[in-house]
Amino acid sequence: MEKIWLNSYPPGIPAEIDINEFRSIGDLFEQGVRKFGERTAYICMGKALTYAELDTLSARFAAYLQGELKLAPGARVALMMPNVLQYPVAMFGVLRAGYTVVNVNPLYTARELEHQLRDAGADVVVILENFAHTLEMVVQHLPVRHVVVTSLGEMLGFPKGALVNFVVRRVKKMVPPWRLPGAVRFSDAIAAGARHALVSPATGHDDIAYLQYTGGTTGVAKGAILTHGNIIANLQQAHAWIKPHLRERDEVIITALPLYHIFSLTANCLTFFKVGATNVLITNPRDIPGFVKELGKYRFTAITGVNTLFNALLNNPEFAKLDFSALHITLGGGMAVQQAVAERWKKVTGVPLIEAYGLTETSPAVAINPLDLAEFNHSIGLPVSSTEISIRDDDGVEQPVGQRGELCVRGPQVTRGYWNRPEDTARAFTHDGFLRTGDIAVIDATGYIRIVDRKKDMILVSGFNVYPNEVEDVVASHPGVLEVAAVGVPDERSGEAVKVFVVRKDPALTEPDLIAYCRENLTAYKVPHRVEFRESLPKTNVGKILRRALRDGDGVTG
Repeated sequence: MEKIWLNSYPPGIPAEIDINEFRSIGDLFEQGVRKFGERTAYICMGKALTYAELDTLSARFAAYLQGELKLAPGARVALMMPNVLQYPVAMFGVLRAGYTVVNVNPLYTARELEHQLRDAGADVVVILENFAHTLEMVVQHLPVRHVVVTSLGEMLGFPKGALVNFVVRRVKKMVPPWRLPGAVRFSDAIAAGARHALVSPATGHDDIAYLQYTGGTTGVAKGAILTHGNIIANLQQAHAWIKPHLRERDEVIITALPLYHIFSLTANCLTFFKVGATNVLITNPRDIPGFVKELGKYRFTAITGVNTLFNALLNNPEFAKLDFSALHITLGGGMAVQQAVAERWKKVTGVPLIEAYGLTETSPAVAINPLDLAEFNHSIGLPVSSTEISIRDDDGVEQPVGQRGELCVRGPQVTRGYWNRPEDTARAFTHDGFLRTGDIAVIDATGYIRIVDRKKDMILVSGFNVYPNEVEDVVASHPGVLEVAAVGVPDERSGEAVKVFVVRKDPALTEPDLIAYCRENLTAYKVPHRVEFRESLPKTNVGKILRRALRDGDGVTG
């Protein structure tokens, strides 16, 4: 498709980006810490960490992995933490040592965690103690050889760190008992690393930086291979888009989405790292009153999030009382931004809520709206620099402007495939190398893209992918279930929620029983909000359950 969108680019945005500015994420990091040394890189729970301190600590952690654990080249290191200072220290340390980061949602159940760590072949797990009991349940079945455990207060200094740990452990009882023989404390790993010299690896664009797991249509999470080149390309694309609006060294970005999520990782952690920004890490954004109170401490200039987060903030009466005079960038992604939320955000803050679109497989940005957009336009924006898009029908034929079809993407930010899954990789790409997104879209004559439907059965809950097959597999394993189908239904809070239709084997099975069973086996956002019992489920001639018929039929609106 001709790049008609280039004619709509705001002034100063290039058609192509320079991926060769950095040879690796480690190179980006080293240039950044030299340039911004004494500037604050991260703040969490009031504790600040400068770029220079981040340099020292991450180098020691890298040296610990190399010198103490003697990991082989290409080793995978799993990070299972929320937004705490230990995350960037460990993450940059892994990359600087030449290894691969495997990001893990800390809220995973034992079943989900076992699959991901086994699939990735993780050698090391760095985990917050709050979730260590989950790892304990499965670690004996896994290839994991080393475990590093940290606590919420470990990097907050004395006496604050000790107080936080006391409250978390003793008062709120947020740390279930755990036992992981041989586990090393994070601070001990850092101390051990200080005894070794970091050997800088010859990492290049083709080396794997992250195995970023995303749901699969087979119900199994797959690791999208994101190379250093993929990530550098996307941060360069994002930086080029927002550069006209940035003030180097003066940006303070609010990071409420977890850094293990690809949106927050690339946008907040890496793109803003390039300009010497301060990342304010929000460990528990679900605590909206606490979140708003934290926002009141900073003259923040930028914030990213998903629609549900912005909506929750707007519905807190204290939020409107904050000082928004420094705010000039608000970016929404992960799920569709609702017009009502966007309009209310602009009214309260004076700043437009800009919608962007991306996928785990695209590192993630594919398209972004201009940052000075006057009014909400129901569009995901324009393709970012160095990106090609193609709208294709079911036969793979490119469709003209204005016609619906599957949005397909090609560019330097696009994954080369899924970890150890050649068949899934082959299915994900067209014959000429475009990634199939599974979203049905229309591009207009000015290059703006609008998502109109979803080809896949994926459910999008607060920016997280939920694949029906995974939910169905868990529900079907309940002895009282004969048949099940999972679909997404509209939800005011999360955009979509999971609903299951069930044919019972046991007539006494109840909705609370089934939901409780799901909670034991699925992360909270994947757990069905509603269960509808039926005598039968609609099927094709060959017996395949028709999810779309259930989704479009009566009784699936909430």
